[in-house]
Amino acid sequence: MKVLVGLAVSVLVGLAGALAFSPRSMPTLRPTEVPLEHMQLNGIEETRIGWVAAGELGHILISRDQGRSWSSATTASARQALITRLVFADDTHGLALGHEGWILRTADGGRNWREAAFQEDGGEPLLDAARLPSGDWLAVGAFGRVLRSSDGGKRWKSESIPGLTDWHLNAIAFSADRRQWLIVGEAGTLLRSLDGGQHWQVVEPFYNGSLYGAVSLGASTWVTYGMRGQVFRSTDDGLNWSAVQMPRPVSLYADTVLPDGRLLLAGQGGVVLASDDRGLTFKVLRETGQENLTDIFVPASGPWLLASDAGLRTLALSAADGLTAAQSPITSSHQGTP
Repeated sequence: MKVLVGLAVSVLVGLAGALAFSPRSMPTLRPTEVPLEHMQLNGIEETRIGWVAAGELGHILISRDQGRSWSSATTASARQALITRLVFADDTHGLALGHEGWILRTADGGRNWREAAFQEDGGEPLLDAARLPSGDWLAVGAFGRVLRSSDGGKRWKSESIPGLTDWHLNAIAFSADRRQWLIVGEAGTLLRSLDGGQHWQVVEPFYNGSLYGAVSLGASTWVTYGMRGQVFRSTDDGLNWSAVQMPRPVSLYADTVLPDGRLLLAGQGGVVLASDDRGLTFKVLRETGQENLTDIFVPASGPWLLASDAGLRTLALSAADGLTAAQSPITSSHQGTP
């Protein structure tokens, strides 16, 4: 009996060894998924290759089919730092800005990105950038940091602006003709330029809280917005400002102007506000009480896209500005090299 048991064990061990070393086909694996409905996104832009979005852990994603599928752009360095802003000067040249002073640049609409700057130790977040009429790039960020590049974003050096403090600088905005410019930031910090960003004037603070963005509405009219629903309006190119009464006391982080001239502001609690009278009054288009909206993208057709700290959302409106039932997250799509 013991002999039979021993023989059986020997056979099983032999079969196991043969199986271990025998050739076999690998099972089909599901593609790695990018959880767009959950990940933090801080910007979405349209370029010559399609839609480009960026945010959490340094992810830069592109879609060539109007958001039905997404793939990873090619980046030279995988830093896994948060990307705070996507900025394109045209449909080809752009920057991605992030924590640790991270700057990535693209010259092909966002398919490929090269690293221009990164400070692993002591690098402060960069929060916005723009290409000036001179061709120089200007970037701003935490603690009053201002950087300038004169070679298309390859190399950067610190820029000194007289009268500027070390408050965070959150956004750069410009008029349609790119002659008038604003920089806004913490503690009511606001700078303006009337010569295409070559010289800057520090405007006397009219508000002691943070300003997160500004937008030009033409004819010397500007709107700036920030904490707790604070919105201000200027009709003299940013020299003097008056407060706007708002329907919700929520922080606002993003803006866009529709082709028909309506101004949209978006922010805390998933709120989207609209003004059809050049920023004098606003009404609520959307509010969910959940995600914080960081960007609004309005394509030529189809629902609007809302970037947020909880993923990418769609928002469909009726012709009369009323919400339809079509509010939903963008679903996960595969990640890979485009």
